[in-house]
Amino acid sequence: MLTTHRLVAVLRGLLGLAFVALVLAQVLAVPWLVGQSAGEWPALAALRLPLLAVGVAELLCVQVVIWCTWELLTLVEQDRIFSESAFGWVNAILGAIGAAWLLLFGTLLAVDDLWRLPGLALGLLLMLVAEAVLGLLMVVMRALLRQATTLRADLEAVI
Repeated sequence: MLTTHRLVAVLRGLLGLAFVALVLAQVLAVPWLVGQSAGEWPALAALRLPLLAVGVAELLCVQVVIWCTWELLTLVEQDRIFSESAFGWVNAILGAIGAAWLLLFGTLLAVDDLWRLPGLALGLLLMLVAEAVLGLLMVVMRALLRQATTLRADLEAVI
């Protein structure tokens, strides 16, 4: 059976790979996709730089979530996950998810030309729903962390 230490090591390896992939996507894939989209859909040509900024910022939000998750894994390894220090990282994850949601929502409202491309608009709407679900899930997880932290503190007081 895998120990917590091994699972954390595997998860950290996967998080590291994801982080590197996101950096490559920010530097290579997003600029290429925005350029291709501007070439195929002339209505988006004038929005090349704003769409590039939104794409890079969205990926940056995901990188913040990965970094905060890495820090939470450190707390797991040190058996300090049920402490007040964990809430800062969880709140940072919530902030990154909220920022990504607002950025995408604002883009969908501000760019009328996106609605002329039904496939792209549908994909962005699905991303918006997925980000909302992740954000709400993190709110529930934070509440569970709060309860577990309180129970652990109460248990330590009894012992």
